[in-house]
Amino acid sequence: MTQTQARPPAVAGPAVKATPPGQAGDAPAGGDQPVMFAGQRHLLDVDTLSPAEVTSILESAEGMAEVLSRDVRKTPALRGKTVITLFYEASTRTRVSFEQAGKVLGADVINVTADSSSVKKGESLLNTALTLRAMHVDAIVMRHPHSGAPYFVADHVDASVINAGDGTHAHPTQALVDLYTIRRHFGRLSGLRVAIIGDILYSRVVRSDMHGLRKMGAEVVVCGPRTLLPPGFAPGETVPEGLPFQGVRVAASADEAVEGADVVMALRIQSERQSAGHLPDLREYSARWGVNSRRLSLANPGALLMHPGPMNEGIEVSSDVAHGAQSVVEEQVANGVAVRMAVLYALVAGKREIGQ
Repeated sequence: MTQTQARPPAVAGPAVKATPPGQAGDAPAGGDQPVMFAGQRHLLDVDTLSPAEVTSILESAEGMAEVLSRDVRKTPALRGKTVITLFYEASTRTRVSFEQAGKVLGADVINVTADSSSVKKGESLLNTALTLRAMHVDAIVMRHPHSGAPYFVADHVDASVINAGDGTHAHPTQALVDLYTIRRHFGRLSGLRVAIIGDILYSRVVRSDMHGLRKMGAEVVVCGPRTLLPPGFAPGETVPEGLPFQGVRVAASADEAVEGADVVMALRIQSERQSAGHLPDLREYSARWGVNSRRLSLANPGALLMHPGPMNEGIEVSSDVAHGAQSVVEEQVANGVAVRMAVLYALVAGKREIGQ
């Protein structure tokens, strides 16, 4: 499966800021349920979110971070709710952070993997969705190797579906984590220059990041081998109007991309692309597109180094930079729990407010 139903239309109307959960043992502060995604039951990508909704998620995540800083990291905000993590691909950061997020909010979290489910016996994606619908779960966090699979499931269940990565299409919560991390350091997103280097063609993270960063007013510059650039991404030019990601600038070299950047993000190079002939020798890749201390010095003073993980040290990023003072890679992982708490809280606790 590579194609499914068309994406839902963009959301109209202002978002309502969610109130973060109260102290353990209390109801959420303010007593109201959040309406963070006005009119939406699902989070399938960030392209359907308004800037106000993105801001609302990031502000809610600040409250969730406060919950995580307590000695007792527990709130009953989602008590009695059931969250399923349905992963057809291996994951550590995303799956564990969603599991922790759900449990901190008081939900019952059940992990399902393809290898340990009826998928091994030949069960179709549709029948899996219908089975979960019959169990009346409240949210399904889904990762799948085929682009569009979460959209398909969303059309067949009553639960909220959260896309945790689908093929080469999207990874919306990782993009929100990246936006949140940048905003915490700079206090804003608008006007910042973000350089993204690596596999622009296949990375689902970069697609959601480009949507989110452009939506919030950041300048986005990308760079990578020509074989790993999407159609319409010509080195030295800006993606023209009428194409996806219009306004994104494509640098002719990694040095050009990094120069004057406030944030430098390296993307994972997948070893399976090497056998497909998409990449030069990995040593050459490291020399031409890897982020090292010399290259990072071309960015603005205090620029952040980011990576969505897992990181191939010595290829995409040199070890000294990966663990240096400008690296916020581990911070991205920590922030992932707070952001995913905000998403779960908005979609699951807010159902009554959006007619579900």
